[in-house]
Amino acid sequence: MNEKLDRLRQKKLFLFDIDGTIAVGDTLYKGTAALLRHIESIGGRAFYITNNSTRSGRDYVEKFRRSFHLETQEEQFVTSGYMTLRFLTENFSDKKIFLLGTASFAEELRRSGLHITEEAEEGIDCVVAAYDSELTYGKLVQACRVLSTTQVPFYATNPDLCCPIDFGFIPDCGAICSMLTASTGREPVYLGKPSPQVVELCLSLSGFSREETLVVGDRLYTDIACGINAGVDTCVLFTGEARPSHMADTPYPADYYFADIQELFLHCAPAAESPGCL
Repeated sequence: MNEKLDRLRQKKLFLFDIDGTIAVGDTLYKGTAALLRHIESIGGRAFYITNNSTRSGRDYVEKFRRSFHLETQEEQFVTSGYMTLRFLTENFSDKKIFLLGTASFAEELRRSGLHITEEAEEGIDCVVAAYDSELTYGKLVQACRVLSTTQVPFYATNPDLCCPIDFGFIPDCGAICSMLTASTGREPVYLGKPSPQVVELCLSLSGFSREETLVVGDRLYTDIACGINAGVDTCVLFTGEARPSHMADTPYPADYYFADIQELFLHCAPAAESPGCL
């Protein structure tokens, strides 16, 4: 245990999920601000890797300032929307893309020069599904029409089945895609977590090594799987979707697990000797 604790205290690059990990809604969990101050004090860096595609990095900077009273920079936010934008720009820059997503996400993609349509029209080159808080049955019908009548590639921002909210959970992109798959037999390739490219981008932006990196999240099949896929240490917190009972039989075992971010902070700080699980 002491060896694992020593390894944890050597971490400099912390890649945090947001919803259900460091905050829920507009409420920052106790211990988050203290851990961020500790990371800064040791010359480390925090990045926020979220599968929420409805907000841009700029939106998150404003939310962190307004809701959490935390100052951040846009490059610290690596969203599934941003990873999707990068992928589409590299592979479908001159192609027609059918999008199932929010109006703001569609506009973000268009501002980057991508040809986005939300109608099942001729000449579509790929289908992209995202978390859509503006979802209608009509949108699902349009997506099913394209997926059923063509063999164009099918991508999605993230496989999360549910999104944490103040009263519990609501359907996320993975749940929306489950409806599309059940109706058409088509399964998407997911571009956000658990893709290791999320971690690779943070490593390249920060300059830290894999040994110095820790992925922190509340979901085993996205957050923890992302870290495992990228070859870095992981930590699951039981403030979101994952539960202690899930640890006994999971293909995505975390290196560390704690009740909440306060307990993680107490183990990272030099004077911490709290009885969490390592």
